[in-house]
Amino acid sequence: MKINVWGCRGSLPSPDPENYKYGGNTSCVQVIEGDTCIILDGGSGIQRLGKQLGPEIKEIHILLTHLHIDHTMGLGFFLPLYNPNVIVHLWGPSATVEPLLQRLRRYFSAPLFPVRLNELPRHPIIHEVDDSEFEIGGVKIRSTYVCHPGPTLGYRLSTGNSVFAYIPDHELSLGSPNFPNEPEWTSGYEIAKDADLLFHDAEYTAEEYATKIGWGHSSIEDAIEFARLCRVKKLALFHHDPMNSDLRLESMFQECTRNSKLDFEVELCAEGNTYDL
Repeated sequence: MKINVWGCRGSLPSPDPENYKYGGNTSCVQVIEGDTCIILDGGSGIQRLGKQLGPEIKEIHILLTHLHIDHTMGLGFFLPLYNPNVIVHLWGPSATVEPLLQRLRRYFSAPLFPVRLNELPRHPIIHEVDDSEFEIGGVKIRSTYVCHPGPTLGYRLSTGNSVFAYIPDHELSLGSPNFPNEPEWTSGYEIAKDADLLFHDAEYTAEEYATKIGWGHSSIEDAIEFARLCRVKKLALFHHDPMNSDLRLESMFQECTRNSKLDFEVELCAEGNTYDL
């Protein structure tokens, strides 16, 4: 698998000069395996990705973790949706209240957006998933609900012996009163265990998280403990707060990892990063 990061910012695009290194676009990650193109989330980064895709791409699968606006705001600006020669699949979390198609139609309608789904030259194919296992072009995918406001999924993508886990919005401490000591009761454990690469929510320091309990996000310290619990080989800290500049992110990272004894790699995810598994 080749993994390209087109956006790793959380909550709100922040294209400020002081955010040049880690980027300002919201969640969008591309996974390429042979001729298969999978996109994780449709944040603002998907707009630039859509411009870069070549004419050889005839089918695209977009896997949405959830429908918060920072993960869907780029969908209407994704050029392949306007190309009748491209088949676009939209995968997303099932909910008890309303079908995924109806929830997506809210975004593709006034006053949020001028183009409706049924006005696109080729209507995307909608797939609802929950605690599911499925396969796309030889990539085995597992989805599981994780702890975040509203129906939210984490995704585990596997090819051969390589595993990529993607959990961009996740509140670890809220999911288990004894985190990180009970794997079987830890939200997202089955998605991330033994992963070669994990992208995980790490929006706050521990001190910041104490004032934002219930907001749906994790501290850097908790993300590291989760990665340790899951025995991952590499952790990329994801979903950077839009208020934090590059300098602030690096200061937080150094502060939170200064006294940690790590037997795996940890880094701040950056827009433009590529990973080969």
